[in-house]
Amino acid sequence: MEALRTFFAQTWVRRISFLLLVVVLLYSLRHMLNLLLLLFLVTFVMGRLQGFITKQLNRFFSVSPTVVVIILYALLVAGLVIGISNYVPKLIRQVSDVIDSISLFLATPNDNQVIQWLIDALHKGDVKYEDYLGNVIEYIAKLGKWLEIILFVIFLSFFYLLQRKKTITFTEKFRTSKIGWLYKEFEYFGRKFTSSFGKVIEVQLLIALFNTVLTMIGLWIMGFPYLFALTIMVFLLSLIPVAGVVISFIPIGIIGFQIGGVTLVIWTVVMILAIHALETYFLNPRLYAHKTKIPMFYTFMVLIFSQHYLGIWGLIIGIPIFMFFLDLFEVEQSDAKI
Repeated sequence: MEALRTFFAQTWVRRISFLLLVVVLLYSLRHMLNLLLLLFLVTFVMGRLQGFITKQLNRFFSVSPTVVVIILYALLVAGLVIGISNYVPKLIRQVSDVIDSISLFLATPNDNQVIQWLIDALHKGDVKYEDYLGNVIEYIAKLGKWLEIILFVIFLSFFYLLQRKKTITFTEKFRTSKIGWLYKEFEYFGRKFTSSFGKVIEVQLLIALFNTVLTMIGLWIMGFPYLFALTIMVFLLSLIPVAGVVISFIPIGIIGFQIGGVTLVIWTVVMILAIHALETYFLNPRLYAHKTKIPMFYTFMVLIFSQHYLGIWGLIIGIPIFMFFLDLFEVEQSDAKI
């Protein structure tokens, strides 16, 4: 018995045991995965935003973090209500039009051999593009359920940020309890998770916003239709490293070919390459600081496995999870080559 206690008293044994316990817990709560992930993302992003705004305002006049939190969530709820009432019907209509336009393009033979080869490639691929379009409609059809989850997430994250100090103070009482070892491991992994997973998610959101704004300006100048639906699509797909660019270009390229032929497609490619050159050489070095991006081979491997096990969520959080484990295992990243 003493040998068993000595064995489990070792740090690495406790941490492996804690990780296994978390895996089992997450598996048992897999039906709540959407809620848990959204709760972390909303709380983390709103917390960072509240801290940034409070710091900036305090340079001019003193402001309470509580007031900032209340105003931020009031704006969030107001934006949600306005968006649902005014823009969701427009979004559904434009998404349906985009899908009909792409389906017509894929079903119509083309005299251009290169274009026809691309159409045949999309039809013969193991992953049918129509399947992803069907998933879009399926998610829109589940909007009511998603709305319930979003409202619950906003409610929970609001009260956490509103009483963050009290919540942390109360949670720290577990440190001296009979499950103090569990609290210490939770604190250790929580700090690692926030500093790696959270920061990478924050960077992905900023890059997605940057890409979306510039892409929509370019598409608007070139006279593209369905800009609202394309804005949502580009933003969501921009959260997927590397692969998101390729996936988002397929409908954009098809629409461009239909309204302006090969010339407009070429100009669209030039615009997207220019935007991602700005991202690579200007935005990424400032956002990632001293951390470099992982090699593209690892990026695709992580995306393949994370999509297989976590579905669409895996494409978004696969890389942040991978970065979390790199940080957890203290893998040196500063010498990584792209």
